Amino acid sequence: MEERDFLRLPVWYPVLSNYTFLTSFVKLHPEGIAALAAGDAEPKKGTAGREVIAALREPMAAIPGNCFVCVDSCAPTDTERFYHKRGAVYSPESAWRYLASSAKVRNAARNGEVAYICLKPFRRMNQTREFRLFILDGELVGMSQYHLIRHFRRLEGVKQQYWERALAFFQELRWLLPLSTLVMDIYFTGDGRILVIDLNEWGGRTDPLLFMKWQRDWKQEPGIRLMPPPTHLSGEVSVSF
Repeated sequence: MEERDFLRLPVWYPVLSNYTFLTSFVKLHPEGIAALAAGDAEPKKGTAGREVIAALREPMAAIPGNCFVCVDSCAPTDTERFYHKRGAVYSPESAWRYLASSAKVRNAARNGEVAYICLKPFRRMNQTREFRLFILDGELVGMSQYHLIRHFRRLEGVKQQYWERALAFFQELRWLLPLSTLVMDIYFTGDGRILVIDLNEWGGRTDPLLFMKWQRDWKQEPGIRLMPPPTHLSGEVSVSF
């Protein structure tokens, strides 16, 4: 196994299970992976897709309420269901349909990056508490607000506190990470914990968010970055058409 395989949820979960959401895993048969890659969202009786749906039934029944489903290396965040319901699913049929309708998931299956369907209890998370950590050469060098939808005024008052808590959190689990350079998405819970949401590669397809670009001196100004407040114009403004 290569070091970068650690970024796949079924690999890092046993190592970081104390620092993340409870997760169950359903191993996919090669035919099930092929059905996912083909986007067979409404599989007929006797097909590989229907067999996966049957395999999902028992572990989903053990999760109270709705579930959040993903695969090893990505979540179906590019779907209409994620946009409207943040990914909540209530049945094995809807879970499979949701995954098969995602271009991200289909591409991952085609590229050999899928071996499991991962199931978590659905949790409606507060968007002001989600952040992305940037870890370079074994050091936490940056932290960005994850949802760049607007400026959250309440974050300004806890900005330094969040950065210090993230530093302490990283120091606690750093010895568990086989990679010295990676990106980690985290969530500050209401009861004072920090949980890992996901791990991603440094650079490549990963969004640097408020750090804007990967080609920079990351160790020059370590710290947290938030969306700035809206700019107010003052004085006489002339507009012509």
